[in-house]
Amino acid sequence: MTFNPLEQRGIPLDKQLRSWRELDVEPVDPDHSDPYTKCRIITMNGIEIEALLFSHNFARICPDMEVKHKLAEIRYLEQQQQKVVNWLLPGSSSPLETTISYEQVAVDLTAWVARMEPDPYLTQCYEFGVLEDFDHLYRYANLYEMLQHRKAEKIVDQLTEVIPGRPTRYHHRNPIDNVRKPYDRSAAAPISKLHALTILSAEQQTMNFYLNVGPQYMEPIARQLYQEIAMVEEEHVTHYESLLDPGETWWERLVNHEYNECYLYYSFMEQESDRKVKAIWELHLNMELEHLHAACDLMRQHDGRDPAEVLAPELPNVLTFEPNKAYLRELLDTQIDLTTLGTGFVSEAHERFQKMQDAVMGGEDPASDRVIDEHNSVFGTDYRIETEGPHPRPELRQGATSKA
Repeated sequence: MTFNPLEQRGIPLDKQLRSWRELDVEPVDPDHSDPYTKCRIITMNGIEIEALLFSHNFARICPDMEVKHKLAEIRYLEQQQQKVVNWLLPGSSSPLETTISYEQVAVDLTAWVARMEPDPYLTQCYEFGVLEDFDHLYRYANLYEMLQHRKAEKIVDQLTEVIPGRPTRYHHRNPIDNVRKPYDRSAAAPISKLHALTILSAEQQTMNFYLNVGPQYMEPIARQLYQEIAMVEEEHVTHYESLLDPGETWWERLVNHEYNECYLYYSFMEQESDRKVKAIWELHLNMELEHLHAACDLMRQHDGRDPAEVLAPELPNVLTFEPNKAYLRELLDTQIDLTTLGTGFVSEAHERFQKMQDAVMGGEDPASDRVIDEHNSVFGTDYRIETEGPHPRPELRQGATSKA
């Protein structure tokens, strides 16, 4: 059955305001909930925060008081949505346990998007990024066993493998080589626009989470690892935000944001296994339908265009959290040695890349290498989860041999 949010009505805006009691939702059980339920929660928190930041930035450059009033009204309602979504995460989980869930999101969300993306260049951009998120999961899993003496298997539940990806030491590139070519708003498929906005939102929230959580640790190796990977997340945000066409008007971006929220709440409602969480996805979908209609009205009034010109006539196939093990192993076999040069991808280190490496490393091993060395010294080996049989480490051609 098709679902066209442009033809559906939801809860009127003046009926969406919730009391503190309604916002005080029960968190999921960290020991018994579906790992992908936590992934959906983390994803929607990032989506809501991106919508809020976009609305604030739009308001700052908008001179029309009526528009600013409407943005403020919807933004307050979406702030309530964000609080409900993020507060579904259990307070009993440590920041490091939540970090591992964040990286599971990055791996399986980005891998699914790469598999479904119709534009070959955009697919390559997602494939490049996911091998780096894959390695971050591996580094944090080793840190987790060192600090908390628990295994990441309990968190990811073998849905996602924990093995080395493209080594994190090779993620530090010259900033200009993190800027990609944008899609063409007049030619890109609507799903491509949703994919780019979704992955950007998820990576942006990951960056923000790490830069706030990292300094709360006392252990030097933890502080240093969070700092290193948080800098890589800055590169990833640059990588993904540059995919958006800068020629899109603010009104076009507004309806894309609201449409994407409808798409994702609908997707997660369709697959959610937790009854209480599913009810929240359904409630928020019915709220977002009216947010979308309000955005469409603003676009018609101020941009002089029908939103149907830029939005899909019906929601695409639901975005799905599912294992991507075989796909990721194929990428490990074929793309692990890639880096970037300008807006493209190359298999060999180049002068600009090497200069950045030398400057960032300062003649020392990065925390991402040392966390594996320290784990080896304590446990005699690194920590990894391989469910498809041992994976041989592909040879790297970036001027150094991986220590992982």
